[in-house]
Amino acid sequence: QARLEESGGGLVQAGESLRLSCAASGPTFYVAAWFRQAPGKEREFVAAISWTEDITNYADSVKGRFTISRDSIKKKIFLQMNDLRLEDTGVYYCAAGQAFDVTNPHEYAYWGQGTQVTVSS
Repeated sequence: QARLEESGGGLVQAGESLRLSCAASGPTFYVAAWFRQAPGKEREFVAAISWTEDITNYADSVKGRFTISRDSIKKKIFLQMNDLRLEDTGVYYCAAGQAFDVTNPHEYAYWGQGTQVTVSS
């Protein structure tokens, strides 16, 4: 059973940056991703990264502002978020598994508890 734990969330002003981290333990997985959920909204895909290849995928809303990366040896996943906007506010979740459609949250077997990101004006 894999275990994921996020950190790095907080309160920032619009235009500022945050870096989220996710520490993973347990069995090997093929894809790691970040999702987010704003109050009253469904969980949405943010970014994904292959654990074995140099392949990343981003939601259109974060392209050019967010960067997903990983440290395979330390089993950590990162999300560098720049130029944050009010609409980036939400709980950010780290996910991992063997997803074929990396944007579909139902394809991920493992989830962290989430970390809150709040962007103020």
